[in-house]
Amino acid sequence: MLTDKNTARENKEFLKENIGRLLLKFAIPVILSMLVTEMYNMVDSLFVGQFVGAKGLGALTIAFPVQRLFSSLAMLVAIGTSTAISRNLGENDYSKVRKIVPNAIIVLVAIMVFFILTILIFNHDVIIKLGSSDNIFPYAKTYINIILLGVVFQGLSILMSYILTSFGEAKVILVSTSIGAIFNFIIDYLLVVIFNFGIGGAAIATVISQIVAFVYTLMKFLKIKKEMNLKFEVEIDKNIYKEIIYVGFSTFIVEVSDAVVAVFLNKILLEIGGDGAIVALGLITRVSMFLFITVIGISSAMQPIAAYNFGAGSNDRVKKIVKLSVKTVTISSIILWAAAMIFAKQMIGIFVNDAEIIKYTARAFRIVILLFPFIGTYYVAIYYYQAMGMARLSLLLSIFRQIIIFIPIVYIMVYWLELGVLGAWISYPISDIISFGISLIYIKCYQVEDIVEEKVNAKRGAIIT
Repeated sequence: MLTDKNTARENKEFLKENIGRLLLKFAIPVILSMLVTEMYNMVDSLFVGQFVGAKGLGALTIAFPVQRLFSSLAMLVAIGTSTAISRNLGENDYSKVRKIVPNAIIVLVAIMVFFILTILIFNHDVIIKLGSSDNIFPYAKTYINIILLGVVFQGLSILMSYILTSFGEAKVILVSTSIGAIFNFIIDYLLVVIFNFGIGGAAIATVISQIVAFVYTLMKFLKIKKEMNLKFEVEIDKNIYKEIIYVGFSTFIVEVSDAVVAVFLNKILLEIGGDGAIVALGLITRVSMFLFITVIGISSAMQPIAAYNFGAGSNDRVKKIVKLSVKTVTISSIILWAAAMIFAKQMIGIFVNDAEIIKYTARAFRIVILLFPFIGTYYVAIYYYQAMGMARLSLLLSIFRQIIIFIPIVYIMVYWLELGVLGAWISYPISDIISFGISLIYIKCYQVEDIVEEKVNAKRGAIIT
């Protein structure tokens, strides 16, 4: 049974421990795991680029939306589940927690199997729609069909890591990701370099590393389950499905919107700037991710802490958590921004040797990240309202910057004001400052007391009805 005694450690930690130390404890593993993930992607591209060639890199580019789709689905269920568990633990509703975990596993596997079968059935059409040429097609088909074997393991690993984070085991995400990255590096080297298995070898290495990471996470999950005497109830509950998907959907939109915006920008930049602009965009996107890792890591670390305290009715502590998160993410962003502005050329130079490309991209990169320190508040707002169970507001904020603001601004800058490629780069800081303003207004004007009152009124209305 899941009892007060079994969760005393988590109660004390989430409700009593110093907020700064608690945020740091949860943020560092997430940031490091995201960093490891980015390094993992770099290593994969390095081996394929060096030992398979341009067609292999093209295949990875074509496969990216597929990989992003499945990672987005995993995050959808993981974030929704983590938030639901944290909130119900805070409310001492242990009976619901026992139902949430098995329902989350079932819904994740079902969704992933559906998309796997869809991609396999319409294999040729899907790969062509993703933008593959005839030359790249066989490489892309081989890579995609193989990696589909591992996506369920990857998804379950992500889900269980987030579940364990809700129980106070924040380091699992970092360790599982690190194990996967290390195995991927080793197996990539063996299969691609030593045994010359080509693009198929890279895909096999990815699948094996995902399975190894899953095995570790599963073992850790079973160990914690035994230590806490957790007994789950396998009972299909549509309401739990809806809650998980409802809360996690905004995260899914954030993940997928990156791919949507990338396709949108690729078409425009190819039209107005040619291959040089496309190359610059790719380099800027890769380097920028290292900046966003810290912002997203701190914001997502705040989420389970805020959710637990909200469920426990500690409204003042929730306010302090949000305030500290905004302050922490802003200070971190300023430091990273200053370093990126100073060392832009060196950072771009890690990925390319061409002096002209480095010079052009570094200039564009500085424009793109001009107002980066402001964007942290926007991400804190997204995860904050997720933690409060305000899925609609969180979803609105999630699509606000990328879809609602950025895409129209690009059209205005590029076509109406005729600023060309420069207009596309300028669109980034404009979107950042607008998103900052809107998120700050929400955080200031729509606080935890308002959310509590709204939920109470909703319950009263439901009872009257």
